[in-house]
Amino acid sequence: MKTGNVFFISLIVGAMWAGIYIMVLSVLAMLVSGETIVPDAGNAMIAGLAGAGCYILTPLARREELWIPVSAAVALGVYWLLYNLSEGATPSSTLVLSWIAVFVMSAVSWHLCFRDMSSQSQGRYQIEVILIRVFKGLGFVFFSIVVALPFYVMLMTSLKIQQSLLANPLDLSIDITAEPKKLFRSYIELFTDYRFGLFLLNSAVVSVATVVITLLFSIPGAYAVSRLKFPGQAVLSRSILLIYMVPAIVLVIPLYAVFSQLGLRNTLIGLIVVYPATTIPVAVYMLQGYFRGLPYELEEAGLMDGLSRLGVIIKITLPLSLPAIASVSLYIFMIAWNEFLFAFMFLDSPDIFTLSRGVQSLNSSEIPRQHLMAGAVIATLPVLILFLWFERFLVAGLTAGSVKG
Repeated sequence: MKTGNVFFISLIVGAMWAGIYIMVLSVLAMLVSGETIVPDAGNAMIAGLAGAGCYILTPLARREELWIPVSAAVALGVYWLLYNLSEGATPSSTLVLSWIAVFVMSAVSWHLCFRDMSSQSQGRYQIEVILIRVFKGLGFVFFSIVVALPFYVMLMTSLKIQQSLLANPLDLSIDITAEPKKLFRSYIELFTDYRFGLFLLNSAVVSVATVVITLLFSIPGAYAVSRLKFPGQAVLSRSILLIYMVPAIVLVIPLYAVFSQLGLRNTLIGLIVVYPATTIPVAVYMLQGYFRGLPYELEEAGLMDGLSRLGVIIKITLPLSLPAIASVSLYIFMIAWNEFLFAFMFLDSPDIFTLSRGVQSLNSSEIPRQHLMAGAVIATLPVLILFLWFERFLVAGLTAGSVKG
């Protein structure tokens, strides 16, 4: 296969990243300011081409020094010249800051794509490495926008006042100079007028109880399936997740009838009974893979030292399985915290609404739209904070559990 020239590829990639970033930041600036901004993608791509060319021509020995800001400065200088030639006007400080942000981000992207590549011709492998890095970067940018944009719209809408939403629903700018009491009016009213604090407490009780009950059953169950020998072990191990083949909507009607007769409908106890029944199978499935990856010799040594099987689990297996248990706990908590179908069908009294049920009750023509968005933000933040806090446990647990299973 013919060799390709990294220099020409870098020019194309440099122009591409500069064009993407100026489009993204222009849309972001429009959302923040409420003004119509036409992105100057053509000049930005020419400037990106120049900056990337400067970076790729830098010798590899000096690549780790100041060549990210240097190439960004070159691109900024080219763009400034092109802007003055085309517009003939002095740009505002906000516009200059946005240009700097565009080309700094572009320079970082060039560095990540070409940090160990020279400007000389390269073989097929090097070209494929560059393409993989470019597509990974594009995927990261795309999914970051997909995740962040809805949350931004939700957050900005919750901070608006009713008059602003009626005047221009697409204006997502915010007056940061407003008084905090006025700016966070929707959140204050949720807790004072709509008892959102009670909804948070109910959701926390149900979610924590679900995690505790699920772990109490799933840890010994997963250990038995992965370590003990008994008839039907292989069949049980493979059929644990069969419960997920039955949609929840099929189960909710018979459960509604049974719980009504038992007096468990319209109670938090009913949810605490239902939720573990849906989370225990997936918890057992996740934990059994992790338990199988633990060295069995450690447990044999504990048994030889006089520990019972329960003592081996408590003193040896569980301490080694903390990453998996933490990841499973977080996953179960997220399921219980966000569950809506059973909460919607079983709960009628506002005094025992969970958070998802409480947010749904705000979806009314009598309640301002910003209150619904504020409720959605409140429902999202606890799980987001917990996920970010326990991310390292989640990754370690899921990865280790996938080695054997």
